[in-house]
Amino acid sequence: MIVGVTGDWTMPKEAVLQIRIDSSLKEAAESLYHDMGTTFSEAVRMFARQSVLVGGMPFALRAGLSRTASSGGVFSAYANPALREKEKDAFAHAMEAKQ
Repeated sequence: MIVGVTGDWTMPKEAVLQIRIDSSLKEAAESLYHDMGTTFSEAVRMFARQSVLVGGMPFALRAGLSRTASSGGVFSAYANPALREKEKDAFAHAMEAKQ
């Protein structure tokens, strides 16, 4: 993946992104990015920036998934169904809590 940088790379980070992730996956990713000299948080920022630059996912999807948008999209195969209902209104609840 080639990361292109436009604008001010050191712009203030005023938005917060919260996600749920398997703890072993999180630890493995943190270790990987630490070994690469960066952080998992910075890797997520790079992913978001590159996604915007290329207008989509910054890598090819190759799982051979045949799901459609109406059935949850190609990423629904990776989603934890047990968390769907719990996370459905997570953003709205977080915004309410801030007020």
